[in-house]
Amino acid sequence: MSDRSDLDRAADAFLLVRGRLFGIAYRMLGSVADAEDIVQDVWLRWQRCDRDAVREPAAFLATTTTRLALTLLQSARARREAYVGPWLPEPLDTSTSPEVSVERNETIQIAVLFLLERLSPVERAAYVLREAFGYPYSEIAEILTATEVNVRQLVSRARKHLAIERHAPVGATEQQRFLTAFLEAAQAGDLAALESVLTADVVSYSDGGERFQAARIPLVGRSRVVKFVMAVSEWFWDGVDVEWVEANGQPAVRLSAHGEQIALIAVSATTEGIDRIFWMMNPEKLDGVLPNPAPDLPNSASLDTTASTSARN
Repeated sequence: MSDRSDLDRAADAFLLVRGRLFGIAYRMLGSVADAEDIVQDVWLRWQRCDRDAVREPAAFLATTTTRLALTLLQSARARREAYVGPWLPEPLDTSTSPEVSVERNETIQIAVLFLLERLSPVERAAYVLREAFGYPYSEIAEILTATEVNVRQLVSRARKHLAIERHAPVGATEQQRFLTAFLEAAQAGDLAALESVLTADVVSYSDGGERFQAARIPLVGRSRVVKFVMAVSEWFWDGVDVEWVEANGQPAVRLSAHGEQIALIAVSATTEGIDRIFWMMNPEKLDGVLPNPAPDLPNSASLDTTASTSARN
């Protein structure tokens, strides 16, 4: 009976911060599946460890999550370099998982996660812990086994790198307006309307994995992006249903045909227009987070304390 009660207390402590643990892992890895694997591993380690020796369970769990994610990210970088075409973060349906995006929402946006790929793993970890979750530099130093001075330098470098790469974004309402205008122009094959909604230096990224329909290289510049969209508009939109969704805390659209989803489109925009277009067409990434229309999505975490498994968030 006492063992059961101890496990109940362990589960309570874990569930209290499970959303944050997933949020840390997801922001570091850009993959829902990998983040869930990390959280599952942390739960198993939490069951096996000497919990009486742990003074602060939340700190222990966050540290374990970060270090496991760091290890996985270091090995994942090599795989992503060999990926067919651009690698984009796996989109997350934040409308059903609000606890994941509640902490400083901008750090979960697809455009930000995409830029985080350009940081070193340790820079990314320091930036996520500081900017997304507000951890003190001293605590980040303990998590990363670094000095506080070093951590401050890591965060500063990450901020500067992202500031150089990213234009000042507009709010969600204005972004949705731009995306709506883009979709209408793309479906109609309206050249002038397309040109008016895109910035001069817009870049279009298509992640299709092995799918031949996705562009294998980024398309840079308004003229190239417009030419591509105009070319595919003659056939791409036939029989396609467009549905607004919330992906990574921002409006996006899911495209489906014949009951099967075929793409998720998200953008980043400035006051001048859309500067980044993200076409997620890899079915493995889509099916993991935005299931085909109809099934209900889970709204809360569940945990089976009688076995060494935890249900998906």
